[in-house]
Amino acid sequence: MVHLTKAGLTGAADLVELAHQFEQSHAFCLPRLLHPELMQRVSARLENCEWITQEDGKIAKEAVPTDPAAANVLNFAANTSQFLDLTRQITGCDQITWFGGRVYRMVPALDHFDSWHADLGTTHKDRLVGMSINLSARPYQGGIFRLRNEVSGEILCELPNIGEGDAIIFRISPDLKHMVTPLSGTEPKTAFAGWFRSGDTNFYSMLKQPPTQVV
Repeated sequence: MVHLTKAGLTGAADLVELAHQFEQSHAFCLPRLLHPELMQRVSARLENCEWITQEDGKIAKEAVPTDPAAANVLNFAANTSQFLDLTRQITGCDQITWFGGRVYRMVPALDHFDSWHADLGTTHKDRLVGMSINLSARPYQGGIFRLRNEVSGEILCELPNIGEGDAIIFRISPDLKHMVTPLSGTEPKTAFAGWFRSGDTNFYSMLKQPPTQVV
């Protein structure tokens, strides 16, 4: 089992098995990827901040925190050289140079949703692999990650992600679309999600640009 910490990556994983899962279903899980200490630090910030609703047309409706500290900490952790190397080895995407992510929350009572989409477009061709890490304080109902073949409509995988600090990593491709099923019950789903990307730059040089361009 591998853990992301404030200082970098610890532990070990069966890279051959994870690479096989990624090749077959285009996705795999990393249980408890976030070290408990890092998870606690992030959760404390998110419990004490305000959230505002954000809509992306017909694709999604969610809440985002007004405090960027949690996303900043997690982006620094995800961009350690060890974790980027691990992701390249498992996915075979040697072009990966950095990761950019954000924190969001889906609340059942607020009709938040996430519909089928590919995370690609004319301005996002550098997105190669997606990642979603569960930051929820308590287990939620629904909110299952689904990935499908866009041509055949076949569901390639369905992955719940309710363990604290658990991560789902999945392929980004024009042939694939993904979504999160509707929530039920009363507990919200909170996650850190984003993309491993290619390019001639890296995360630290991206910090010099306006925040909206980092993620």
